[in-house]
Amino acid sequence: MGIEVGGLIGLLVLIADVWAIVNVFSSNASVGAKVLWSVLILLLPVIGLLIWLLAGPRAAG
Repeated sequence: MGIEVGGLIGLLVLIADVWAIVNVFSSNASVGAKVLWSVLILLLPVIGLLIWLLAGPRAAG
């Protein structure tokens, strides 16, 4: 009855993607860039998240 490893990893990826999208929308990037980053993260959850971590817009500081 325990949580399977695949389900736990999926949940962690979902949480990380939601966090990334929130950070994208709080950044100083243009609206178009925010939409493109969000679509990339949603369509390619793991790869999009990694690309965003390396090259994405940073939050307004």
